[in-house]
Amino acid sequence: MTTLPIIQAFAGYLTDERRFSPYTARCYGADLRQFVEFLTDEFGIEPDAAIEQKAMATAEARVGEPLPKVESVAGAITPRSLTEIICEGSADTIRSFLAYLGEKEYSAATMARKIATLRSFYKWADRRRLVVANPMTLIRTPRQNKRLPKAITVEQVEQLLAAPSDSDVLGRRDRAMLETLYSTGIRVSELVGLDIADLDAQGESLLVRGKGKKERIVPLGSHALGAIAKYIEAVEGDSKFAAKWTQCLQAGGNGPLFLNKHGSRLSSRSVRRKLDKYLRSVGLDPSISPHTLRHSFATHLLDNGADLRSVQELLGHQSLSTTQVYTHLTAERLQDSYKQAHPRAEAG
Repeated sequence: MTTLPIIQAFAGYLTDERRFSPYTARCYGADLRQFVEFLTDEFGIEPDAAIEQKAMATAEARVGEPLPKVESVAGAITPRSLTEIICEGSADTIRSFLAYLGEKEYSAATMARKIATLRSFYKWADRRRLVVANPMTLIRTPRQNKRLPKAITVEQVEQLLAAPSDSDVLGRRDRAMLETLYSTGIRVSELVGLDIADLDAQGESLLVRGKGKKERIVPLGSHALGAIAKYIEAVEGDSKFAAKWTQCLQAGGNGPLFLNKHGSRLSSRSVRRKLDKYLRSVGLDPSISPHTLRHSFATHLLDNGADLRSVQELLGHQSLSTTQVYTHLTAERLQDSYKQAHPRAEAG
C-alpha cells in the first residue's frame, strides 16, 4: 500500500522533532496504516501516489483555509484522495473507524493506544493547519481499569541478583546488569544504550539517555558499583574482550558498557533472555520482566520514605501523574500491614 505523504510527514516529526524511538514511531505508524486501510475500504479509494502528493501540496498551500466539502465520492468532479478525507477532519469518520476496531474485540488498552495515536496525529496536523478541524476533540477515550505495575519483594530481588555466576566474564556481566537495573530503575533500552564513558565510578552515578534522547544523571548503589567493577576487571583480563574494550577506551569510552559474547553491544532481547534463565534457576515467577525491576525500584523507594518528586526524576518520567501510580502500591501495602497489625482493624 502507498504510504500517504501526510503520514510520512508525521513520522518524520516523531523521529526528528519529538525524538521518539524507532520502536515507538513504528507503533504509531502501524496504527495509522490501519486507519488508512479502513479509509481505503470505507470510501472505495485506492491511494495513488501522484494524487495523494498533489492533495498534500494543496493542503500545505491552503494554510488553514476550509476544504470544499464533498458529500459523496460519486458527487466528486475529480477523484478524491485519502489525504483530502483525512484533512476534512470528520468526527463521523473517526467514529466509524472506532466502531470497526470495536468489531475486532481489541482490549481496552489497545483501543486507548490507537485513539492516542489519532489524537497525536490530528493535533500535529491541526497545529500545522493541514486540517479543517481536529475531529479528536469530539472523541472520548474509553475508561480503562487502572492496572497497577507489578513489583516483587526485596527478598525476591536478592534471590534474583545472587543467581548469576561470578566465575566468568558473562556471569559477572549479567550480575552487573541486574544490579544496575534494580539500583537505578532505568529502562532496559537505557541499560543497553549505556557507553563506557557514561559510567562515573568516582561520582557513583550513570549518565542515562531516556525517551526523546533526554539525558539524566542517576545514582548507583554500592552493590551495583561493585558488580560493575568486577565485570570490568574480568573483561580487561580476558583476551577475547580486552582488545575491544581498550579500543573503546581509546575512543574516549565511546563504546558499549555491556558487551555480548561477540564483544558488541548487548540487545534488549538478550537481556530478557538472560533474565528468563535466572528466573528459572531460582524458581521465581517467569512473567517477571526487566521492567518489573524498574517497578520494584520505585515501589521500594516509596516504601522506605522517598518523596514522589525524587522518584519521578530518577525514573525519567515527564509527568508526576505517571509516577503516582506507584503510590497505590504502597497504600495497598500500608492497608495490609494495618489490617494484620491493628487489633481493631477488622471485625472478628
